[in-house]
Amino acid sequence: MNTKGTAFRYGDNVDTDVIIPARYLNTPNANELALHCMEDIDKAFVTRVQTGDVIVAGWNFGCGSSREHAPLVIKTCGVGCVIAKSFARIFYRNAINIGLPILECEQAAEEIAADDTVSINFDTGIITDETTGKTYQAQPFPPFIQDIIRKGGLLASLKEAAHE
Repeated sequence: MNTKGTAFRYGDNVDTDVIIPARYLNTPNANELALHCMEDIDKAFVTRVQTGDVIVAGWNFGCGSSREHAPLVIKTCGVGCVIAKSFARIFYRNAINIGLPILECEQAAEEIAADDTVSINFDTGIITDETTGKTYQAQPFPPFIQDIIRKGGLLASLKEAAHE
């Protein structure tokens, strides 16, 4: 499992209300919600993001509320991975539950610039900034979590297991 795309760069403490502002949470439709992803800090995000693109951020990404809407809209926008120095604990769990790949890698989060082309090998945890040629080593998820993400999240994984 791999992804490759353009980096979108954000700072520390990007909270769930910035990822998806609460004023839009009156719809259960993930595609409608995704139209507002990151709009309070990056108005152009939803018009520029492409499938496979990567969000790079600082410390405590996804802090704030416990709702799953935040990782869900990021995934629905097509983001292939979020790389951060650290994640809020509940965001981390929610990302796995909905099948959004995330990696903690302090050096990559510090050095990858906005608009760099980034590729990620999720099996090895190797992050490559193809623009600069630098590589970074993140801790890959164990195979069972990679399997959950590959299948689209915890519920999809459990449904598949029930049919085996």
